[in-house]
Amino acid sequence: MERKLFSKDFTLVVIGQIISLFGNAGIRFALPLYLLNLTGSSALYGTVTACAFIPAILLSPVGGIVADRINKRNIMVILDFFTAAVILTFSMLMNRVELILLLTVTLMLLYGIAGAYQPAVQASIPVLVGQEHFMAANSVINTISSFASLTGPVLGGILYSAYGLEPVLRVCMVCFILSAVMEIFIIIPFEKQTADGGILKTARRDIAESIHFIRREKPVIGRVVLVVCGINLFLSAMIIVALPYLITEVLNLEVSQANRLYGFAQGALAAGGLFGGICAGVFADKLKICKSGRLIAACAVCVFPIGASLILFSSGMINFIVITVCCFIAMVFSTIFTVQMMSLIQRETPQNLIGKVISVVLTVSMCAQPLGSALYGGLFEICKGAEYVAVLFSGSVSLGIAVSTGKIFRELK
Repeated sequence: MERKLFSKDFTLVVIGQIISLFGNAGIRFALPLYLLNLTGSSALYGTVTACAFIPAILLSPVGGIVADRINKRNIMVILDFFTAAVILTFSMLMNRVELILLLTVTLMLLYGIAGAYQPAVQASIPVLVGQEHFMAANSVINTISSFASLTGPVLGGILYSAYGLEPVLRVCMVCFILSAVMEIFIIIPFEKQTADGGILKTARRDIAESIHFIRREKPVIGRVVLVVCGINLFLSAMIIVALPYLITEVLNLEVSQANRLYGFAQGALAAGGLFGGICAGVFADKLKICKSGRLIAACAVCVFPIGASLILFSSGMINFIVITVCCFIAMVFSTIFTVQMMSLIQRETPQNLIGKVISVVLTVSMCAQPLGSALYGGLFEICKGAEYVAVLFSGSVSLGIAVSTGKIFRELK
């Protein structure tokens, strides 16, 4: 019997994601911006961001193993409650301990939780919807993520610039509590897997099984992941570091205005993801996965107008508009590509491996992110006064990766 897309349980997952991801977007927007406002250093910002990604990389495989062996609903509920506790702890300690250290540890915890959380959400899709709805379901989840990322930074930027950090912390904490309470009522079919030996032995075997599947049985997945690593290293990391640094520190804007505009830019980035997610769902039957390489090339091309604008214009507002529009367009193509790749993995992977394979894919692709953040944090510091050099370098290398790896995507069906 064909399962409909919006069943009660999938709908609850979606609503829980809206609330949880809104809080996630808000807190991950406010804390790094607070650090940048305090220090004005792109190198420190890049280093802290890089450190924050490390727990996400380490915990993503754990999240995948747990997602296949523990009820996915329980994982979501526990992690949302734990995130609320982390934010509460930060708010109580922020005026009592070394702030940069506290910010770093808190961001590491938040990113680590997200790394363990996401495999559970992605692995629940094949259980809750039929295979014919995989593309649409992934589109919905990505659209929800983008919608939350759109509203979170925009409202967070307004709230932060007007009242400071503490109100943002309180709102985000409430979001995670509400999400956890709602997720308690989700019913996700679960079949317990047997475990031979201790936890470490089981974890090693599960990861080895996933890596063997990717390398030997579906090597095209491994090749695609390596391409994504290159794009994360040279393009995604540049945008993550450049967006706050250029808008709040380089462009000729007042501090309060710059903080608000950064929130709007983050919102535009998320709006691109929202629009891309909608497009991926609406045109699911028409999008050809063998042409996915063109989407990466389009993302890389969007970087060049940003570099040109920084060279040609001294107006902060003109540069802000160019940066925002280009990031919006790049995010549209990036989201469509992400939805296609996740649908491919879910379609090609057996149910008993889905959580572990997704976690390995996410882990490997995320490994490039901290390296890229550290790279561009230092590169922007070196190129102070000529920031366009770092931007154009990113676009050139990313375009080269897209063109040279086009054959990989043409092999996909």
